[in-house]
Amino acid sequence: MSKVAASLLVSASTLFNPTTPKTLSFDASAYVTADHQIRIAVQKSAEVPVNVVLRNKSYEVLYQHNIGKKEDKYAVKLNVNDLADGEYELEIKSSEGSIVKQLNVSSLPVQKLIRTIAMN
Repeated sequence: MSKVAASLLVSASTLFNPTTPKTLSFDASAYVTADHQIRIAVQKSAEVPVNVVLRNKSYEVLYQHNIGKKEDKYAVKLNVNDLADGEYELEIKSSEGSIVKQLNVSSLPVQKLIRTIAMN
C-alpha cells in the first residue's frame, strides 16, 4: 500500500545549551515532496559535524547520517512509502544544538474540495 498523504508540521524547535551561542552554524530544511518523499537539506557555515536522525514514536532510529566536518552541504530524499502511519521526529543536530521537526505520515486519501457556484 502506498502512502497517499504525508505532511510535515512546521513546528521546529531549536534546543540550546546555555553556554553556546544563540545561533547554529548550520541551517536545515525539510519538506514532503509531491511524490511522497521527505526532502532534507543541510547547509553548514562552519566545520562542525552534523548528525541527521529520523525516529519513530518509540524513538527507534529509522535513518541516520553523519555529515562530516569538511562537507558544506547535504541533501537527501527519503521514501516514506514503507513507513507505518503515525508520528515521526526528524532531528538535525551538532554539538551546538539541534533542530527538531515533527512529521506525520498518513495513508488516508487527501480530500479535494469541490466548489460549485450557481448563478441565476
